[in-house]
Amino acid sequence: MSSETPRKLVLVAACALIDADGRILLAQRPEGKTLAGLWEFPGGKVEPGETPEETLVRELEEELGITTKIPCLAPLTFASHTYETFHLLMPLYICRRFEGIPTGREGQAIKWVRPNALRDYPMPPADEPLIPILQDLL
Repeated sequence: MSSETPRKLVLVAACALIDADGRILLAQRPEGKTLAGLWEFPGGKVEPGETPEETLVRELEEELGITTKIPCLAPLTFASHTYETFHLLMPLYICRRFEGIPTGREGQAIKWVRPNALRDYPMPPADEPLIPILQDLL
């Protein structure tokens, strides 16, 4: 155990949305946010009283304007990464079934990306270890 101040644990749920062509949706963090300009899997902080699945249903609607249901979210893997001021625990789900056309409702750019091109998009450190898992799956 280190003598440093304990870091806060932050639980964030993320989703790899996959289209009919096997591409994965990435969203670019908008200016003014931490890690602005980096590409990430859509999702967000799990609020008190929410499950990660409920968080994703809410966040996908808020951020991208699409609707999905909890049974359409399949847990795949997770990221565990220590940042300077907190530790991030991020379950990653796969979703192939959703209604609507994703659009960046919060000013963020979005892009459908082939699995073998994911490394062409700079990502936050916590997201990077998820790339090979997705590439192996797809």
